[in-house]
Parts: sequence; C-alpha cells; structure tokens
Amino acid sequence: MPRLIHLNGPTGVGKSTLAARYAAGHPLTLNLDADEIVRLVGGWRDDFFATVDLVRPLAITMATHHLATGHDVVMPQLVTNLGQRAAFAGAATAAGARYVEVVLLAPRDTAIERFRARSHPIDEVVERLGGAALIHRVYDDLAAYLTPEATVVETGQDGPDAAYEALLAALGETGT
Repeated sequence: MPRLIHLNGPTGVGKSTLAARYAAGHPLTLNLDADEIVRLVGGWRDDFFATVDLVRPLAITMATHHLATGHDVVMPQLVTNLGQRAAFAGAATAAGARYVEVVLLAPRDTAIERFRARSHPIDEVVERLGGAALIHRVYDDLAAYLTPEATVVETGQDGPDAAYEALLAALGETGT
C-alpha cells in the first residue's frame, strides 16, 4: 500500500534534506516539497501565507494522483493545524494509501543555527516574518499540535546520516 509520508517540523530540522534523500533511495517516490511549488507562484514573497494557502490544495491533488498510481509520496511540510493534517490524511485515504506523519525535531537553538547557516529561497521570507522569533513561535505551535499518531524523530545532534536512519526506523525500514 502506498504511503503519504508527511515530514512535519519547524524550519531547520531537515525536512527537505531527508525528503530528498528518501526519494532518491526509493524509486518512483514523489518528493512533494511544497516550498518549491510556492516559489512557482508569482508574488509569493509578498504574501507568503496566502500563497501557501493556494499551494496546499494543489499539493494535495498532486499527492492524491501519485498515490493512486501505487507510489509513495514524501512531503516535507510544516503543519500545526489539525484540520490541515486531516486534509492530508483524507487525501491518502481517498487514494487507497496510508498517511504517516513523522515530526522532525531538533533543539530550538540547533534549528535556528541551521536556518542561519543555510541558503534557501524561503529563508528571506522567514527572516522578514521574524526569523528566530518566528521559529520559536512555530515550536510552540507544534508542541500544542502534536498528536499521539505522530512519530517524533530527533534530528539534532548526530548529523544527517543518523537522522535518516532514525527516519527509516520510524517508517519500519532499515539501511540507507
């Protein structure tokens, strides 16, 4: 049964990195990075949240189609709203797939350091919206959001290889 693997978590915890690595190691898996789709919409920098609201239904449609072909989708996307989580889960169910949410977490300071050290087109918007203060607020929102169904994977101290192995273990897989 195909899976919609939702990698949830704040900026700087490795969602995009782990999604790309997972898709590279799992042929025909779609790496549906919504941030990349956001960047395809004109004016996304001027009204980021409105653009995200436009893109999420598009991403769900893409995921549903890909899942219906019998293939996995890995989707790195921050969500702190149970209704949005339900929309992702509903799309998976509609396609005859299973929804798996893995929340990636690192210590706040580690995530902020990674955010400051990287170069991602979304980062200028995150900085304009508050930078480190926004990341702290996202952590608070995520703590309030966490559901018992979510599996938490720590990505903080041991590097990307260990984080990837922990992700595979959370998904019931082994090896790189």
